Amino acid sequence: MKRLMLKVAYDGTLYHGWAFQEGQKTVAGTLIDAIRELTGEEVELEGASRTDAGVHAMMNIAVFDTSSSIPPDKFCAALNTRLPEDITVRSSEEVSPDFSIRKAHTVKTYSYSIFNSDIADPLKRLYTYQVKYKLDADKMHEAAQYLVGKHDFKSFCSVHTQALTTIREITDISAARDKEMIRIEVSGYGFLYNMVRIISGTLIEIGRGRLQPEDMKNILSACDRSAAGPTAPPQGLLLEKIKILA
Repeated sequence: MKRLMLKVAYDGTLYHGWAFQEGQKTVAGTLIDAIRELTGEEVELEGASRTDAGVHAMMNIAVFDTSSSIPPDKFCAALNTRLPEDITVRSSEEVSPDFSIRKAHTVKTYSYSIFNSDIADPLKRLYTYQVKYKLDADKMHEAAQYLVGKHDFKSFCSVHTQALTTIREITDISAARDKEMIRIEVSGYGFLYNMVRIISGTLIEIGRGRLQPEDMKNILSACDRSAAGPTAPPQGLLLEKIKILA
């Protein structure tokens, strides 16, 4: 028996999120089915991030145990032949038998893409959130800096969270424009349920002028979900990378 780590990329459009759900099409469930087809084994998959329905990933991480004789570095190629085209295992490797991605010290980086145009682009509809109102990306970036550091992010967390604490640490966050695209990027040691999407929705309100950059400080200190902006739609969110520190 050995423990393998997979680095997985996927288009989340057609999936009910990452986590396995009985009777639902999920990324983890699809991976489990492909592993069963490849090895004949029923495995339990531990994921680094439980991305929501419609959310994409360039690199999520899955860990599982297997008795397969397939060399660890060849497992990804064998598995990809059994996966749909919207999921790809980018690499596979053996890790320590006691390795847990959920307990590992990691930095996760997410991006949120906004298509800031009054004319829709059908090629962007699945991967960006179209906002027709002109947004001030500089004010969005200014407001985002209030979130850097360790804070209670209760204002930026879904009321349905099951987290034991809403204290999290953001190591870096930015908002920048490139023509019609505005990209929010945020890195941290861990995130609450819908946290990045609520931050993005709040920054959009600031970009529109409904709120001022300095209002972000009061929203954060309120520790009240109703103080922040709306939850931005899922399709603009991308899990960019996960860096394992220890």
